[in-house]
Amino acid sequence: MTDVSLNRINLNGPVKALVSVTFDDAFAVHEIKVVEGKKGLFIAMPSQVSPEGIYQDIVHPISQEARDSLSKAVFDAFHLFIIESKGNKEC
Repeated sequence: MTDVSLNRINLNGPVKALVSVTFDDAFAVHEIKVVEGKKGLFIAMPSQVSPEGIYQDIVHPISQEARDSLSKAVFDAFHLFIIESKGNKEC
């Protein structure tokens, strides 16, 4: 991953952030969500609703290793934003 950008932040709702990730300066995935669930934060990949009303991921990691790497990069960027935001409020 060459870039992780937080596009929208809303710390008050269940969807905490919308994130874009660029891979090897060649491929970008937008609208990855950082979601607060019952067991903590997780990422939700971009999805669309089928005619039957079922949400289906448009793109997704194939392996657990790829999912873990993507999750770590997104969470690291999100937590860095939180830390920097708290620092700016104290100034």
